[in-house]
Amino acid sequence: MLMTTSKPPPPEDRDAMAESEASALYRLMTWLSPSFPVGAFSYSSGIEWAVEAGDIVDAASLRDWLSAMLADGPGFCDGVFLAHAHRAASSRDGAALRDIAELAAAFVPSRERQLETSSQGRAFIDIARSAWNRDGLDPMIASCEDAIVYPVAVGLVSAAHAIPLASTMHAFLHAVTSNWISAGARLVPLGQTESQRVLAMLEPIVAATGHRALAATLDDLGSATFRADLAGMRHETQYTRLFRS
Repeated sequence: MLMTTSKPPPPEDRDAMAESEASALYRLMTWLSPSFPVGAFSYSSGIEWAVEAGDIVDAASLRDWLSAMLADGPGFCDGVFLAHAHRAASSRDGAALRDIAELAAAFVPSRERQLETSSQGRAFIDIARSAWNRDGLDPMIASCEDAIVYPVAVGLVSAAHAIPLASTMHAFLHAVTSNWISAGARLVPLGQTESQRVLAMLEPIVAATGHRALAATLDDLGSATFRADLAGMRHETQYTRLFRS
């Protein structure tokens, strides 16, 4: 007996992103790309002094230095400020957002580090308003007055665009780490392959720092990277410099 079967309909493409997911990913990739013009390439967060002082001499010492900066220093602290700014902006709590912005601006340990994070914060806000404006963004920016450092700016703008906090956190810490490695690669110097190996080895630390920052309260803020803080201060009087911090 001849049997015939009808051709089944094509299956739904389960790998396709939802429109909101694609939009969020596109914006995060743009805003936290090295090509996004916030001037990140001009700053080393004290790494330039650490190289001159002999604290960072190769890929292994750069990895160890950045591991501490991520887990116990500005990486974790900036992640906490980003998370709280995102939550305050998402709930349209202007008073809380202002307090977080002021605390984040006051938490910076050196003059050059203040220049670094505030300059990038202002540039991020200005470009976001010009190219990626969103209803409700301007009032949130106004509530912070003038104290908008980089992690607060990223958290605020991402919340205004309804981009999930966890994704924003991971992308932000990846971008910060990549910029630190880029500075180290130019100063040590390191080759491109070695630089990528450092980034690969720091992946679990980036992820763990992000998880801790998401769960942290403002009372959990604290830094134990004294040598890195001193590097940022001593860079201010360093005789020959490529970077602004």
